[in-house]
Amino acid sequence: MSNKIRKKKMHFLAVFSLLISLFLSLCSAQRNTTFQVGVILDADSLVGRIGMTSLSLALSDFYSYNLNYSTRLVLHSRDSRGLVTGAAASALNLLNDVQVDAIIGPQTSAQANFVIGLGGAAHVPIISFTATSPSLRPQTPYFVQTAINDAAQVNAVAAIVKYFRWYQVVFVYEDSDYGNGIIPYLSNAFQQVNARVSYRSVIPVSASDDFILQEMYKMKTMQTRVFVVHASRPVASRIFLKAKEAEMMSEGYVWIVTSGLMDLFYSLDSKVVESMQGVVGVKPLVPRSSRLVSTTIRWKKKFADDNPGITPQEGMNLYGLWAYDTLWALAMAAEKTGFKEPTSLPNTTSLNSTDMFITGTSQTGPKLLAAMLDTKFEGLAGNFNLVNGQLESSSFHMLNVNGNSLKEVGIWKPLLQISSQRNTNLTGFVGEKLENIIWPGGSRNVPKGWEVPVSGKKLRVGVPVDIGFAEYVNVQRDPQTNATTITGYYIDLFDSVMAALPYSVRYEYAPFEKSDGSIAGSYDDLTYQVFNGEYDAAVGDITITGTRSQYVDFTLQIEEGGVTRTQRIEYENPNDLLFFFKPLKLDLWLTALAMLILTGVALWILEHRHNEDFRGSHHAGLIFYVPFTSLVFAYREKIVTNLARAVIVVWIFVVLILNSTYTASLSARLTAIKLLKVDTDVKTLIRNGDYVGCREGTYIIEFLKRLGFDDSKIRTYKLPEDFDVALSKGSENGGITAFFARTPYMELFLTRYCNKYMKVGTPYYTEGFAFAFPKGSPLVADVSRAIIKLTDNHKIAEIKERWIKQSACKEDDLPNSSSANIGLKSFTILFSATGIVTGFCLVVYMGCFFYSNKAKVKSIWTDEPKKTVWSKIGAICTFFGSPDPKYIRPDKEMTWSKFRAVCKFFYETDAKSFPNRGEDAVQMVRKNAPLRRLNSM
Repeated sequence: MSNKIRKKKMHFLAVFSLLISLFLSLCSAQRNTTFQVGVILDADSLVGRIGMTSLSLALSDFYSYNLNYSTRLVLHSRDSRGLVTGAAASALNLLNDVQVDAIIGPQTSAQANFVIGLGGAAHVPIISFTATSPSLRPQTPYFVQTAINDAAQVNAVAAIVKYFRWYQVVFVYEDSDYGNGIIPYLSNAFQQVNARVSYRSVIPVSASDDFILQEMYKMKTMQTRVFVVHASRPVASRIFLKAKEAEMMSEGYVWIVTSGLMDLFYSLDSKVVESMQGVVGVKPLVPRSSRLVSTTIRWKKKFADDNPGITPQEGMNLYGLWAYDTLWALAMAAEKTGFKEPTSLPNTTSLNSTDMFITGTSQTGPKLLAAMLDTKFEGLAGNFNLVNGQLESSSFHMLNVNGNSLKEVGIWKPLLQISSQRNTNLTGFVGEKLENIIWPGGSRNVPKGWEVPVSGKKLRVGVPVDIGFAEYVNVQRDPQTNATTITGYYIDLFDSVMAALPYSVRYEYAPFEKSDGSIAGSYDDLTYQVFNGEYDAAVGDITITGTRSQYVDFTLQIEEGGVTRTQRIEYENPNDLLFFFKPLKLDLWLTALAMLILTGVALWILEHRHNEDFRGSHHAGLIFYVPFTSLVFAYREKIVTNLARAVIVVWIFVVLILNSTYTASLSARLTAIKLLKVDTDVKTLIRNGDYVGCREGTYIIEFLKRLGFDDSKIRTYKLPEDFDVALSKGSENGGITAFFARTPYMELFLTRYCNKYMKVGTPYYTEGFAFAFPKGSPLVADVSRAIIKLTDNHKIAEIKERWIKQSACKEDDLPNSSSANIGLKSFTILFSATGIVTGFCLVVYMGCFFYSNKAKVKSIWTDEPKKTVWSKIGAICTFFGSPDPKYIRPDKEMTWSKFRAVCKFFYETDAKSFPNRGEDAVQMVRKNAPLRRLNSM
């Protein structure tokens, strides 16, 4: 019984499982896991054939390796026939009829430019592994570039130019979306390495051979010999064939091609390969792997099977690798999406003949796009990683065409775009070097990149106008004939240098001026015009600076450098009220006055207890009177102590020297007008807010700013007469205090105004004047050698003498400014000796006084303990001020009290009551009569 029950249960479970499986299969059948993928390529083109082979091989390989995947891709290929309209029609067919979930293609950038809009409207991803133009990506988020963008290689191309120090290049590119898209990026890349694009040769896709040949001859007459070619395989092949015909594939020329042509090199015709000998190019780096080798073997077999009668390929090129990786990425994205949703069709009833481009909206496209952008894996071409809808850039091979093959001469890796590396000399090449390159013509010598053309236009030599000094450069225009005449020292010098070259160079001068005849900008602008190709050289008073050397190459300097400061000459005014104080400096005057007071005080201290002349109410006047009268040896007071005599002797010696020095200095100043010393400290000018001047348009404006002058304190002028007026006015009256100019100009300026102005301070060292040429110009070396030759032959000195006359002013013409104010430093020893002698005498005298009167001093200090310390000190000072009885009798001492009493007596009595009052008063004083009687009167 139990066995039957068990069998029934087993049967029930089996039936239930079968029902569940059937239900799940029915449900899964309703979820479509087959993704329709359109492919738009040019079926008859080599790239199209390579792409189709790679896509079909990748499809079979992917699902062979991933048998457990539930999704499947179905490819629907369409032939665009190389036309934009063909690509558009194919896309509409795929979107409306097949209702594809994604489109791989189209092949060219021009086709993609149109199809992208259709894909964006239908929300269907447009995935291209061949359209590499940088201009395509920003149009819509539904466009995905699974090929490396052309803009990724521009830094690698610029690194070649930087490595060999070429500073001029010519662009040669086809006039198409593919050719035009890269040009802005190339221009920026060359600008970062200080290379100028001297010419752009635009070749139409449908250009005839004659047109291309004529363009080659045109470029041959130019100076630049470095050509960068970016064109499709058919156009590039014709360019190199005509370049060889024009003999432009010979020694001295440089040809650099981009990755599009390098990748298809092995499919080029043998004649084209022969014409490309010595060409250098770049190509994205593909890592070698065993998987790549095995896949390539199978791909070659499949390509031969799919394309019978077509020349077998050497292997999978970049387009084949990118196609292979593209399909793998799309298949992975489809698996992540899981199933597709139906496409919402447009309302066909409302459509008319003008709505042919309206398509349905895909519900699966956005999910499939998001999944693909998030897909990362290691593909045949390297790491597959989409950044902003573009395949992440990689390193690049540096390749050289040598025979029938490409020789790797180096590898370039992107530099980190950080500020610390932007201005370095790094190029990005591994090891910072390239292997030996065989250049056009079979030469191993690195071309200079710039040659003087045998024929063609004359060199345009830019010349500044209105420089202010006609002796150096003078540009004059005849108002009647409108003919321009350019003369001057630098013009003659340039003519002589060019005549000394070992070959002939045709050139003409072109003034750097506006339509009104004024200078067209600063000297920096002039040199930048040489960099831009407006001028082939620049001649004039052009200073070598670091900023300008970034854009042009300078020859050896033709004039010494340096910046000199000039200020107005000022003289002393003999009518100045304080003129008699100027022979001595203030510190010496103050020290002499202090020593005079010290000597007077010392004499009073040493003499007042022993000498009646230093007693009485006039002792304060004696302190000044005796030392001062000693200046003229007119004092009459008797000196009784030896210490005082020592002090007065030393003081008279000082007075004698000081008086003689003062008299000599004052006489010199009255005899010759003294040239005032001009302040040589620039910081003083800045601190005082003085205005300074310089020539208009020169680099000295920036030089003054670096010194610390504010921009508002710098005034510019053109002519020497303008500087004369400005210096004469001074800063206070709308002029300037100092004039800064190059040393040669300052010397010429002072030849005209040597009696009014003078050089001040030490000249600032700067580089000199030189001729400017474009970067990399071979004329720089030859012109420099010619300058050396003319210098050795003294030709430059002779030319300068013809234009720059020697100054008629001599240094002796300036007033003698040797008389200087005498300061304290000259009398330091003398005043020190005086101070030491005086101080010594005072110490000895005070020591003797306290020693001889120690009992009296002690009694004052100890007898009255209730008195304060200051009272005791006052009592001692009173005792010190009293006369020494050994030298002055008390009865002869007339105190101030007695004097007051006598005056009061005379004032309050009259002659009638006291007819003999004068004698009475004298007798009272002599007999020391009680003053109470006098005070009581």
